[in-house]
Amino acid sequence: LGPDVRFILAPTHHLFGPFMWQWGAVRWAASRRFDTVIMHSVPHWPCTWLGAAVARLLGKRVLFWGHGWLSRPRGLKGLVRRLFYALPHEHLSYGRLSKAYALDAGWTEDRLHVIYNSLDLDEQRAIRATISREDRLRLRQGLFGDPAVPVVICTSRLIAVRRLDQLLEALARLRDRGTPVNLVLVGDGPERAGLERRAAALGLRVHFEGACYDERRLAALITASNATVVPGRVGLTAIHSISYGVPVVSHGDPDDQFPEWEAIIPGKTGSHFRKGDVGSLADAIAPWVAIAEPPEAVRAACDALVDRFWNPAYQRRAIERAVCREPADDLFDARG
Repeated sequence: LGPDVRFILAPTHHLFGPFMWQWGAVRWAASRRFDTVIMHSVPHWPCTWLGAAVARLLGKRVLFWGHGWLSRPRGLKGLVRRLFYALPHEHLSYGRLSKAYALDAGWTEDRLHVIYNSLDLDEQRAIRATISREDRLRLRQGLFGDPAVPVVICTSRLIAVRRLDQLLEALARLRDRGTPVNLVLVGDGPERAGLERRAAALGLRVHFEGACYDERRLAALITASNATVVPGRVGLTAIHSISYGVPVVSHGDPDDQFPEWEAIIPGKTGSHFRKGDVGSLADAIAPWVAIAEPPEAVRAACDALVDRFWNPAYQRRAIERAVCREPADDLFDARG
């Protein structure tokens, strides 16, 4: 962001539950070396409340960077969040829906910078260029024996809140309709043994990859898939998949989603289903597994979306505008 901008990582200490503490957040907020402070907007961190208040009392500009409003504020929790989100001068949020909720709460458009979220797009594009259709078919062959059977993937911690049991049930329904689908689960967690038993009981072919942090391996698994399916909340996983030209399926309740969910454009970069409805989930997966792999039009739509919004270059420009005291450059009625 330039020679006058510094990122400082302060040690984080766990207090209890979701509550954390960073003395550095308060110390650097009070430092005379900076006139603008960007803080991670987590209301469970008391240091953020204190650091933002200290910075404002000292005449500094305070910006909050994070999810922002994930839903309309309601009840006591909503009141606390309203107070917390009133601390900064401006917000840097990952999605337009957060901006819409902030507008409803009385904020003005020019103080709400939508910066989206991103991964290392240059690395992903370079890796993707090395993966051929033959490579994808060989990987399917190695994992499942028959490369003609469609594949869906989910990269996630294997925990109950992800509702991967619903994904297994939906694939069983598709199989019973005459559309067998293989599944790749990337990640580990306490639900793995139960999911393995359930997959066996349903007669599904599931490859449990385990935890994986090798981008080349992840790229190979994602690009060999027809779609990424996340029954619970979807976050950066959506951008990861779409960056490789693979559509994403997740539930359609915006008040129970992360901002990256906005990258799912039904029929173009993925599809939605009714939250908690296994039949609806099966229906949402069906169009993506009816053909051998995502069509070129879908890959093009994914690429266009990532190139426009969900990339590091866009994030940099949006953050620079905020730091340089320029109004948000996406001035539109986000509620429309």
